[in-house]
Amino acid sequence: MKKIILLLTTAVILASCGSSKDVVANQSTNANGYWQQAVDYKMDVDMDVDRYQYTGKQTLVYTNNSPETLDRVYYHLFFNAFQPGSEMDVRSRTIADPDRRVGSRIAALEPNEIGYLHVSNMTQDGTTLQPQEEGTVLVVKLAKALAPGQSTTLKLDFNGQVPVQVRRSGRNNKEGVALSMTQWFPKMAEFDATGWNTSPYIGREFHGVWGNFDVKLTLDKDYTVGGTGYLQNPKDIGHGYDKANSGPAKGKDGKLTWHFNAPMVHDFAWGADPDFIHDVYNGANGVKLHFLYKDNDAIKENWEKLQPKTNEMLKYFNEHIGEYPYKQYSVIQGGDGGMEYAMCTLITGERSYGSLMGVTAHEFAHSWFNHILATNEAKHEWMDEGFTTFISNKAMAYINGEDESTANGGSYRGYLGLANSGKEQPQTTHADRYEYNGAYGASAYNKGATFLAQLGYIIGDEKRDEVIKEYYNTWKFKHPEPNDFKRVAERVSGFDLEWYLRDWTMTTNVIDYSIENLSSLDGMSVVSLKRNGLMPMPLDIKVTMNDGSEKWFYIPLEEMRGEKAVPNNWTVLNDWAWAYPTYELELDGVDMRSIKSVKIDPMNNMADVDKENNNWSLQE
Repeated sequence: MKKIILLLTTAVILASCGSSKDVVANQSTNANGYWQQAVDYKMDVDMDVDRYQYTGKQTLVYTNNSPETLDRVYYHLFFNAFQPGSEMDVRSRTIADPDRRVGSRIAALEPNEIGYLHVSNMTQDGTTLQPQEEGTVLVVKLAKALAPGQSTTLKLDFNGQVPVQVRRSGRNNKEGVALSMTQWFPKMAEFDATGWNTSPYIGREFHGVWGNFDVKLTLDKDYTVGGTGYLQNPKDIGHGYDKANSGPAKGKDGKLTWHFNAPMVHDFAWGADPDFIHDVYNGANGVKLHFLYKDNDAIKENWEKLQPKTNEMLKYFNEHIGEYPYKQYSVIQGGDGGMEYAMCTLITGERSYGSLMGVTAHEFAHSWFNHILATNEAKHEWMDEGFTTFISNKAMAYINGEDESTANGGSYRGYLGLANSGKEQPQTTHADRYEYNGAYGASAYNKGATFLAQLGYIIGDEKRDEVIKEYYNTWKFKHPEPNDFKRVAERVSGFDLEWYLRDWTMTTNVIDYSIENLSSLDGMSVVSLKRNGLMPMPLDIKVTMNDGSEKWFYIPLEEMRGEKAVPNNWTVLNDWAWAYPTYELELDGVDMRSIKSVKIDPMNNMADVDKENNNWSLQE
């Protein structure tokens, strides 16, 4: 049985390109009982760029760090989604608001335009297996069950066809990029504490097993490749990897074999085109930033201007989340919009400069929020997209010299639109189970970002920023879940936050507080407050006097079991317990006639669904 030892440092992990059953097993368990599986891929792939078909051999060493004996494993075969009649096709044609990039396009694909990925000649430690293909999932009954702590070697041959570009992956996208190779290989499904994660590929995102990838790609020598991992043979390749502006090496039979190693990642993606320009920018902390984009005069200036700005993004994320642990990141033109992958992104590039910066900031931020903090994007999409949206909005505001404190105002507005639409579903909804695509997007991106922004209102912005850094340090190279983030936030802040995670993510309860009345009692002004929504919050309240002076009040939420730090001139009042629908704010010694206005949440940091009832004014 393989001995599982405690965590190695990140530096040791990334310095090694050895077996991930050694590397990831060292990440697999700790004193709290956390564990994760480990994979070690070797793939040798030959691509026919004329027919858009490829063949490959894969050797995968799989280590079972779970406490359970496994009698089967599963692989994802994502390209099978791009066929008429697939679940992705039918779902897109039956949902009320289909993704416009998909619509009915899959149904119209001809046999030479579809995508497929098939497996053959599969063995386990030399014993032949009989895998069963079920749409985008391969079911593999093992010849010998895999006990806890054991490793097994799975070998297979695979062949695929690159679909016409529809969603994320494909050939000849709308900007003419030849190959956007994402979700392209037989990929081991994740087995975690919840069991096997074998959702079919219908439209949403992914969950992968941590490990190492050793990949050889053979294709036409004129194609420049960029993607996941470090190129091991730059002198044999050229294409700007050995020295600036170098052309392709001579190759053999008109082809080159690109050899990549990617340590401690959970995916492998690449893009290729014969007309790519390849620039390298030396970024912060020794990170080489690669930019691969079409030789198109209309976009060159924007892509050149993007390069130093991407380095500013790198520095911002390093400072506000944690240091990027790899020494390479590639921004590649391709795909159908913007999508994050390990050590790279594929984005469409024929955009305005502002749009190009924005999409790069968002996808680059995903390197932290999913490709280092690897949440399950199908189950907890708001942690991935929402946290990324929050931090990339702030980064863009900083780089553009704008106010970071209001950078996520659009996220609040997007969430409030969802909350008031009647179409909201809890964030615990599986990403494929949303009734409306629009509701999924607003929930994942806007409500997810508002969760983090509003956390600053609850515990204080400085504490929230400290939480993000501690979350990164605690959970990098693992698979954190919502409760893991909440526990970090509780430790850092000293507050109980179960109520916040529960109401915000597990229900569609809304925040709605109102000022019901201002009255006078024995020379004392009394502000009558009411909780109309089911979700509780602490309250910041500003009272403005006729002479222009202000009085600030803070009402803690009892269930928090604590109080955030407020300025010395604020008055901290008694807690408000959730079950009490009303609260009387007593202004001792304040004549009602001297009050000009009263406002709940004057800085608009709370996602209250009805702002109109948050104000009282004597003039009204």
